[in-house]
Amino acid sequence: MKKLKKTSPFNILCLSLLVLSLIYSVIKIQTYPSSKYDKNANIVSGTITSYQIKDGYTKIQITGTEPLIINYSEEKEFKLGQKIKAQGEFKIPKENTTWNLFNYRKYLLSLNIKYIFNADKITILNKKISLPYQIKNKIISHINTFKSSSHLHAFILGNDDYLDETTKNSYQKNGITHLLAISGMNITLISAIILKIVNFFIKNKTISYLIVFLFLIFFLFLTGLVPSILRAICLFIILTINKQLNLKIKTIYLLILLFSLFLFVNPYYLYNLGFLLSFIISFYLIIFSKLISKSQSFLKELFTINIIAFLASTPLLIKNFFEINILSPVINCLFTPFVSLIIYPLSLLTLFLKPLDNTLFYLIEIMEKSSLFFSKINNFNIVLCSLPVFFYILYYILITCILIKWDKGKPLYTLLIIPALLFHHSLSYLNPYTTLTMIDVGQGDSILIKLKHNKGNILIDTGGQLNYDGQKPYDLASNITIPYLKSEGISKIDYLIITHGDFDHAGMAENLINNFKVKNVITNTYSNELIENIKNLAKRKTIKFSQINTKVLTISQNKFTFLEGNQAKDINDSSLIIYANLEGENILLMGDASQNVESHLLRTYNLPKMNILKVGHHGSRTSTSSKFINQIKPQISLISAGQNNIYSHPHKETLKTLKDSKVFVTKDDGSVKINLTTKAIITSVR
Repeated sequence: MKKLKKTSPFNILCLSLLVLSLIYSVIKIQTYPSSKYDKNANIVSGTITSYQIKDGYTKIQITGTEPLIINYSEEKEFKLGQKIKAQGEFKIPKENTTWNLFNYRKYLLSLNIKYIFNADKITILNKKISLPYQIKNKIISHINTFKSSSHLHAFILGNDDYLDETTKNSYQKNGITHLLAISGMNITLISAIILKIVNFFIKNKTISYLIVFLFLIFFLFLTGLVPSILRAICLFIILTINKQLNLKIKTIYLLILLFSLFLFVNPYYLYNLGFLLSFIISFYLIIFSKLISKSQSFLKELFTINIIAFLASTPLLIKNFFEINILSPVINCLFTPFVSLIIYPLSLLTLFLKPLDNTLFYLIEIMEKSSLFFSKINNFNIVLCSLPVFFYILYYILITCILIKWDKGKPLYTLLIIPALLFHHSLSYLNPYTTLTMIDVGQGDSILIKLKHNKGNILIDTGGQLNYDGQKPYDLASNITIPYLKSEGISKIDYLIITHGDFDHAGMAENLINNFKVKNVITNTYSNELIENIKNLAKRKTIKFSQINTKVLTISQNKFTFLEGNQAKDINDSSLIIYANLEGENILLMGDASQNVESHLLRTYNLPKMNILKVGHHGSRTSTSSKFINQIKPQISLISAGQNNIYSHPHKETLKTLKDSKVFVTKDDGSVKINLTTKAIITSVR
């Protein structure tokens, strides 16, 4: 029998710290951290560390008492390192008000930011800027003069805010976003270049490495202390010291030690996807380094690294983006050598040799167009519903077993990830429940009806735009509707129904159609420019389009009846009114119809008592008459209205009329999901 190797005290210490740091972090993140700021203060000051101007707004990050984000509703140019004073009010960052989506509050906590400050006035206190910030400002100004500046910001300073959103989304869909991030490989290359230069002048090895370390610390300042770059630099420095002092400590234990120390410093790093991906991919690449070293050619080694990285990142990517591109390892094999061996080194050279800018710009165009091409191939993207954390742990157990088998000479075991993904994808067909969800889209409407066993997905209205923490409105389809549908395991919309052409009901329809599989589009007969645009887009994409007033739509033996309104010329009163009975529940969706339409419905139809009413016009007093409510007697009333909306929806009169009904309002309750099969109701805000 082989003797068991003794584990060194240092290794035991690292493993113990890992367990303690995880326990500490899980306990710590259950509570909101205290801040050094007085949240009742209306004036703050600090030094600008970064800022971004976009769509008429300025977003500034400062270091004052602690890091803070300031939102300013005007465009204003600043210099990094300037000290400013801002007047306004503190706000706790919003959490997601729809399940499974990006949580802005948690993300900011991972950056040690507890508050956002919405500023009415900003004053520059001191234009004198420290030397480090002067250097950073000059580098940024220099980069801005290049044609390829957007990618230079990403490759040199680790800032992808300058990238076109369409291009950035294509990188994400293809699973190659990491190639734009500054990684351990980039740090190694930069360090090797600096070391060569330093060694030309200084022969003392200790001093040479010390200079390299100091440069890396300054480089960390330039890139803004991004967690993934912080990990790469810290690990590089530790590994270099380990090698130079011949300590013979295994790399994996140094990585574990570093991970543990990071969590003790900021347990909220567990909310940072870049941080987690950086450590987990590094962990698997180190653990299976012998598997990589068995590769007998550069291409085989590259393929092995990409497969390991793909498998290691898959559970986290599924948890955050609800889809995976199974072509990603192949796409990475095409893009990785191109970026690592050509684009990135050329970016470093171009920074000092501007004539190379045209060549770099041309190569970046090739990369962008190639990425956009691959991102349009949807056949290889698998939509995967959100699952409890336990299932992602099972994913990692499976992935570890797969790689162990591969390491033992059985590479075909890697294919086991495909049936696992396909089984995950098929879970929506096993779903035995029919649900109705009022999605929180701010001051707008969007209702999702999901029939059991994936027999039909109906989206009624799309919402328009949402103000978020004082920032400019953003694309609701890309940030809320589409990711939420994917988190529900929905890969297609059978019917997209637009009740009428107001922007807060139909504004995101074009974005959604462009980025999602839609089979049918139905709108009302009252056309405006927005409805015509949707109609033309549907025709271009060969989506069945129809404008109706009255009709019975049957989907998998479920009837949706469009009730006749009063044929009014008013856009709100022309809203499609939908009645359905699902799982024995009477449901009435009123669009923006007014009391005039309600009176017409009472005269025209013998309406039954309703289990669920989607209240008309966001709870405005112009809808929801006492006579109408007394007739249909809704048990549950749903109102979609944005926080701090200028209309003060829902109006007090409406809420008083609905006093005998259980009322849910998105501005207070967030998204509301009603399980029509079990009759259970859950809200995203508790």
